[in-house]
Amino acid sequence: MSAHDWLCEAVGLAERNVAAGGGPFGALVVRGGEVVATGVNRVTPDLDPTAHAEVVAIRAACRALGDFKLTGCVLVSSCEPCPLCLSAALWARVDSVLYAADRHDAEAAGFDDRVFYDVFGLPRERWPLAVAHQRTGTEAGPFSAWQGKTDRTDY
Repeated sequence: MSAHDWLCEAVGLAERNVAAGGGPFGALVVRGGEVVATGVNRVTPDLDPTAHAEVVAIRAACRALGDFKLTGCVLVSSCEPCPLCLSAALWARVDSVLYAADRHDAEAAGFDDRVFYDVFGLPRERWPLAVAHQRTGTEAGPFSAWQGKTDRTDY
């Protein structure tokens, strides 16, 4: 399959998901030219705001490959991944991301993620979500325990 074929498959997944009552997003994880896993937007059926198509596909690919790292893989999406999905792709260590529609296409359909793209460029006091830092005196404990664990799996 070509990149064009993968994109068409992701778009087809999204269209079928809309017909099934889900959101208009679909994604694939591809490795070595083969589709490893697919995902569709499951936010409303699962009542899970993190169940975006890309995250669902990443989770399924990790299970299929038996690894939490997707090095050597391409994340293919029907639409430009939002900051949540881009973060998931970074954590999964995919090699690249390929998408069809962009954020402006999504906005025209009522999915205005612009505030999420822009928020990280703002000073924290202007974020739409209060984020506060408060030390407890014990905050380093989990990290010390992690560093002392000889059988840990680094990620």
